[in-house]
Amino acid sequence: MNHIEEYQNLSDEQIKEILHKYKTVAVVGLSSDESRPSHGVARYLQRRGFKIIPVNPKEKEILGEKAYPDLSSIPDKVEIVDIFRRPELVPPIVDESIKIGAKVVWMQEGVINHPAAIKASQNGILVVMDKCMFKEYKVLGE
Repeated sequence: MNHIEEYQNLSDEQIKEILHKYKTVAVVGLSSDESRPSHGVARYLQRRGFKIIPVNPKEKEILGEKAYPDLSSIPDKVEIVDIFRRPELVPPIVDESIKIGAKVVWMQEGVINHPAAIKASQNGILVVMDKCMFKEYKVLGE
């Protein structure tokens, strides 16, 4: 039987440090639909002083910010890549995160991809998986 290596999440202290140190967040899969979790999380983070960069090829602007079709199109330096996509869609996002020099890949609740998390961490990126950035900030950031 094949053993699949599992990624171990960062500690609360490490997550708290990320939330205080990095403030530019590319939200992959950010929806303009206010009822979607991605919209609520991004709006909350924006109100807490984070610079939100929407990444959604179907949108032009979300939350008053210009939307980009992919991470490579963003002219600004991205610190955190917050992923609201299905787990099987994560590997190319991680590849792009590595390419643009992101500091953190954050996979939202329910987004679990161990091989992608391991690849990101092996390339010097901090990885938070299966956790909500909004909930973590409420507990650790404020």
